[in-house]
Amino acid sequence: MPKSSTIERMKRLDLISARLKSEEALTVFGLSEEFGVSSRTLTRDIQILRDQGLPIEADRGRGGGIRLHRTWGIGRVNFSYSEAIDLLVSLAIAEQMKSPFFMAELAPIRRKLLASFSPRLKGEISDIKSRILVGAAASHMVLSAFSEPRQPVVEVLHQAFVTRQHLEISYTSIEGRTTRRTIEPHYLLLHSPVWYVLAFDHLRQDIRTFRCDRIERAKIQETRFSVIGIDQFETTLKDLDIIAP
Repeated sequence: MPKSSTIERMKRLDLISARLKSEEALTVFGLSEEFGVSSRTLTRDIQILRDQGLPIEADRGRGGGIRLHRTWGIGRVNFSYSEAIDLLVSLAIAEQMKSPFFMAELAPIRRKLLASFSPRLKGEISDIKSRILVGAAASHMVLSAFSEPRQPVVEVLHQAFVTRQHLEISYTSIEGRTTRRTIEPHYLLLHSPVWYVLAFDHLRQDIRTFRCDRIERAKIQETRFSVIGIDQFETTLKDLDIIAP
Protein backbone atom coordinates (compact mmCIF):
# COMPACT_ATOMS: atom_id res chain seq x y z
CA MET A 1 0.00 0.00 0.00
CA PRO A 2 1.46 3.46 -0.94
CA LYS A 3 2.58 5.64 1.94
CA SER A 4 -0.08 8.28 1.24
CA SER A 5 -2.80 5.63 1.34
CA THR A 6 -1.43 4.30 4.64
CA ILE A 7 -1.47 7.76 6.22
CA GLU A 8 -5.00 8.36 4.95
CA ARG A 9 -6.18 5.07 6.42
CA MET A 10 -4.55 5.85 9.78
CA LYS A 11 -6.31 9.21 9.90
CA ARG A 12 -9.57 7.56 8.88
CA LEU A 13 -9.20 4.91 11.61
CA ASP A 14 -8.70 7.65 14.22
CA LEU A 15 -11.79 9.47 12.99
CA ILE A 16 -13.91 6.30 12.95
CA SER A 17 -12.75 5.46 16.48
CA ALA A 18 -13.65 8.95 17.70
CA ARG A 19 -17.07 8.78 16.05
CA LEU A 20 -17.78 5.40 17.64
CA LYS A 21 -16.82 6.68 21.09
CA SER A 22 -19.19 9.63 20.66
CA GLU A 23 -22.07 7.11 20.80
CA GLU A 24 -23.77 8.58 17.73
CA ALA A 25 -26.10 6.40 15.62
CA LEU A 26 -23.77 5.19 12.84
CA THR A 27 -24.00 2.87 9.86
CA VAL A 28 -21.38 1.34 7.60
CA PHE A 29 -23.03 2.95 4.60
CA GLY A 30 -23.18 6.39 6.22
CA LEU A 31 -19.52 6.31 7.27
CA SER A 32 -18.37 5.06 3.86
CA GLU A 33 -20.21 7.99 2.27
CA GLU A 34 -18.74 10.42 4.79
CA PHE A 35 -15.14 9.30 4.23
CA GLY A 36 -15.49 8.74 0.51
CA VAL A 37 -14.64 5.03 0.54
CA SER A 38 -16.51 1.88 -0.37
CA SER A 39 -18.51 -0.10 2.18
CA ARG A 40 -16.00 -2.92 1.71
CA THR A 41 -13.10 -0.59 2.62
CA LEU A 42 -15.02 0.70 5.63
CA THR A 43 -15.68 -2.89 6.74
CA ARG A 44 -11.93 -3.61 6.54
CA ASP A 45 -11.25 -0.49 8.62
CA ILE A 46 -13.66 -1.73 11.27
CA GLN A 47 -11.87 -5.10 11.37
CA ILE A 48 -8.54 -3.32 11.88
CA LEU A 49 -10.02 -1.42 14.84
CA ARG A 50 -11.35 -4.70 16.25
CA ASP A 51 -7.89 -6.24 15.92
CA GLN A 52 -6.54 -3.27 17.90
CA GLY A 53 -8.90 -4.14 20.76
CA LEU A 54 -11.91 -1.89 20.13
CA PRO A 55 -15.05 -4.03 20.75
CA ILE A 56 -17.18 -3.02 17.76
CA GLU A 57 -20.57 -4.58 17.11
CA ALA A 58 -22.05 -4.48 13.59
CA ASP A 59 -25.49 -5.37 12.25
CA ARG A 60 -25.74 -7.41 9.10
CA GLY A 61 -27.24 -5.95 5.94
CA ARG A 62 -26.63 -2.96 3.70
CA GLY A 63 -27.54 -0.47 6.42
CA GLY A 64 -24.89 -2.00 8.65
CA GLY A 65 -25.47 -0.25 11.98
CA ILE A 66 -22.25 -0.20 14.04
CA ARG A 67 -21.54 0.69 17.64
CA LEU A 68 -19.15 -0.02 20.50
CA HIS A 69 -20.15 -2.80 22.84
CA ARG A 70 -21.89 -1.33 25.89
CA THR A 71 -19.04 -2.48 28.19
CA TRP A 72 -16.25 -1.01 26.05
CA GLY A 73 -15.11 1.42 28.79
CA ILE A 74 -14.78 -1.27 31.50
CA GLY A 75 -11.13 -2.16 32.03
CA ARG A 76 -9.97 1.32 31.08
CA VAL A 77 -10.44 2.76 34.55
CA ASN A 78 -7.15 3.75 36.17
CA PHE A 79 -6.91 3.56 39.97
CA SER A 80 -4.36 5.23 42.17
CA TYR A 81 -2.54 3.04 44.70
CA SER A 82 -4.70 4.24 47.60
CA GLU A 83 -7.90 3.80 45.56
CA ALA A 84 -6.93 0.25 44.62
CA ILE A 85 -6.20 -0.57 48.27
CA ASP A 86 -9.59 0.81 49.31
CA LEU A 87 -11.34 -1.25 46.63
CA LEU A 88 -9.49 -4.45 47.51
CA VAL A 89 -10.17 -4.01 51.22
CA SER A 90 -13.84 -3.31 50.47
CA LEU A 91 -14.01 -6.51 48.42
CA ALA A 92 -12.40 -8.43 51.28
CA ILE A 93 -14.97 -7.05 53.73
CA ALA A 94 -17.82 -7.94 51.38
CA GLU A 95 -16.49 -11.50 51.07
CA GLN A 96 -16.19 -11.85 54.84
CA MET A 97 -19.77 -10.67 55.34
CA LYS A 98 -20.91 -13.58 53.13
CA SER A 99 -23.84 -11.73 51.63
CA PRO A 100 -25.80 -13.94 49.20
CA PHE A 101 -26.17 -11.07 46.72
CA PHE A 102 -23.62 -9.74 44.21
CA MET A 103 -20.93 -12.12 45.45
CA ALA A 104 -20.29 -14.37 42.44
CA GLU A 105 -17.73 -12.15 40.71
CA LEU A 106 -15.86 -10.76 43.72
CA ALA A 107 -13.03 -13.31 43.68
CA PRO A 108 -12.23 -12.82 39.95
CA ILE A 109 -12.34 -9.04 40.39
CA ARG A 110 -9.95 -9.26 43.34
CA ARG A 111 -7.54 -11.48 41.39
CA LYS A 112 -7.53 -9.12 38.41
CA LEU A 113 -6.78 -6.13 40.62
CA LEU A 114 -4.03 -7.92 42.51
CA ALA A 115 -2.42 -9.02 39.25
CA SER A 116 -1.47 -5.40 38.54
CA PHE A 117 0.56 -5.05 41.77
CA SER A 118 4.16 -5.93 42.46
CA PRO A 119 4.92 -8.69 45.00
CA ARG A 120 5.87 -6.04 47.58
CA LEU A 121 2.60 -4.18 47.20
CA LYS A 122 0.64 -7.43 47.28
CA GLY A 123 2.27 -8.15 50.63
CA GLU A 124 1.31 -4.72 51.96
CA ILE A 125 -2.30 -5.15 50.84
CA SER A 126 -2.48 -8.60 52.39
CA ASP A 127 -1.21 -7.13 55.67
CA ILE A 128 -3.86 -4.41 55.63
CA LYS A 129 -6.63 -6.94 54.92
CA SER A 130 -5.46 -9.10 57.82
CA ARG A 131 -5.95 -6.15 60.18
CA ILE A 132 -9.64 -5.73 59.35
CA LEU A 133 -12.10 -7.86 61.31
CA VAL A 134 -15.79 -8.42 60.67
CA GLY A 135 -18.21 -9.40 63.39
CA ALA A 136 -21.97 -9.70 63.75
CA ALA A 137 -24.31 -6.82 62.96
CA ALA A 138 -24.52 -4.13 65.62
CA SER A 139 -27.17 -4.59 68.29
CA HIS A 140 -30.28 -2.42 68.51
CA MET A 141 -28.86 -0.86 71.67
CA VAL A 142 -25.70 0.21 69.86
CA LEU A 143 -27.63 1.45 66.83
CA SER A 144 -29.90 3.59 69.01
CA ALA A 145 -26.93 5.84 69.85
CA PHE A 146 -25.08 5.52 66.54
CA SER A 147 -24.31 8.41 64.20
CA GLU A 148 -22.23 8.62 61.05
CA PRO A 149 -18.50 9.18 61.75
CA ARG A 150 -17.15 12.59 60.82
CA GLN A 151 -15.60 12.49 57.35
CA PRO A 152 -12.39 14.41 58.31
CA VAL A 153 -11.88 11.92 61.15
CA VAL A 154 -12.43 8.96 58.83
CA GLU A 155 -9.86 10.27 56.35
CA VAL A 156 -7.18 10.82 59.00
CA LEU A 157 -7.92 7.48 60.69
CA HIS A 158 -7.71 5.72 57.33
CA GLN A 159 -4.26 7.17 56.67
CA ALA A 160 -2.93 6.39 60.13
CA PHE A 161 -4.22 2.82 59.94
CA VAL A 162 -2.64 2.14 56.53
CA THR A 163 0.69 3.85 57.26
CA ARG A 164 0.88 2.64 60.91
CA GLN A 165 1.22 6.09 62.45
CA HIS A 166 0.21 7.32 65.88
CA LEU A 167 -3.04 9.21 66.09
CA GLU A 168 -4.03 11.96 68.49
CA ILE A 169 -7.78 11.92 69.06
CA SER A 170 -10.52 13.61 71.09
CA TYR A 171 -12.88 10.87 72.20
CA THR A 172 -16.29 11.09 73.84
CA SER A 173 -17.26 8.13 75.98
CA ILE A 174 -20.75 6.67 76.33
CA GLU A 175 -21.11 8.75 79.51
CA GLY A 176 -20.42 11.93 77.50
CA ARG A 177 -16.94 12.60 78.91
CA THR A 178 -14.37 13.79 76.34
CA THR A 179 -10.66 12.98 76.70
CA ARG A 180 -7.60 13.44 74.52
CA ARG A 181 -5.70 10.27 73.65
CA THR A 182 -2.72 9.20 71.59
CA ILE A 183 -3.45 5.80 70.10
CA GLU A 184 -1.94 3.21 67.78
CA PRO A 185 -4.70 2.00 65.41
CA HIS A 186 -3.70 -1.67 65.07
CA TYR A 187 -6.99 -3.21 63.87
CA LEU A 188 -10.37 -2.11 62.57
CA LEU A 189 -13.51 -4.00 63.55
CA LEU A 190 -16.85 -3.80 61.76
CA HIS A 191 -20.11 -4.59 63.51
CA SER A 192 -22.16 -3.33 60.58
CA PRO A 193 -22.65 -0.44 60.25
CA VAL A 194 -20.53 0.52 63.27
CA TRP A 195 -16.74 0.64 63.00
CA TYR A 196 -14.36 0.27 65.96
CA VAL A 197 -10.63 0.87 66.31
CA LEU A 198 -8.69 -1.72 68.29
CA ALA A 199 -5.76 0.29 69.54
CA PHE A 200 -3.01 0.67 72.08
CA ASP A 201 -3.94 3.69 74.19
CA HIS A 202 -0.94 5.63 75.47
CA LEU A 203 -3.06 7.45 78.05
CA ARG A 204 -4.10 4.19 79.72
CA GLN A 205 -0.96 2.29 78.66
CA ASP A 206 -3.19 -0.58 77.64
CA ILE A 207 -5.29 -1.95 74.79
CA ARG A 208 -8.60 -0.16 74.27
CA THR A 209 -11.49 -0.16 71.79
CA PHE A 210 -12.78 3.12 70.35
CA ARG A 211 -16.00 3.56 68.43
CA CYS A 212 -15.28 5.62 65.31
CA ASP A 213 -18.43 7.72 65.50
CA ARG A 214 -17.37 8.92 68.98
CA ILE A 215 -14.04 10.27 67.77
CA GLU A 216 -14.57 14.04 67.63
CA ARG A 217 -11.23 15.04 66.14
CA ALA A 218 -8.14 13.23 64.91
CA LYS A 219 -4.63 14.34 64.05
CA ILE A 220 -1.98 12.10 62.59
CA GLN A 221 1.47 12.01 64.21
CA GLU A 222 4.82 11.45 62.55
CA THR A 223 5.82 8.56 64.81
CA ARG A 224 5.08 5.04 63.63
CA PHE A 225 4.28 1.79 65.40
CA SER A 226 4.74 -1.94 64.77
CA VAL A 227 1.53 -3.95 64.62
CA ILE A 228 1.03 -6.31 67.55
CA GLY A 229 -0.52 -9.73 67.14
CA ILE A 230 -4.28 -10.13 67.25
CA ASP A 231 -3.82 -12.56 70.14
CA GLN A 232 -2.96 -9.53 72.31
CA PHE A 233 -6.59 -8.42 71.83
CA GLU A 234 -8.00 -11.77 72.93
CA THR A 235 -9.63 -10.38 76.07
CA THR A 236 -11.21 -7.55 74.07
CA LEU A 237 -12.58 -9.89 71.41
CA LYS A 238 -13.53 -12.99 73.40
CA ASP A 239 -17.20 -12.11 73.61
CA LEU A 240 -17.46 -10.89 70.02
CA ASP A 241 -18.42 -12.93 66.96
CA ILE A 242 -15.35 -12.18 64.86
CA ILE A 243 -14.55 -13.52 61.41
CA ALA A 244 -10.82 -13.18 60.78
CA PRO A 245 -9.84 -12.24 57.21
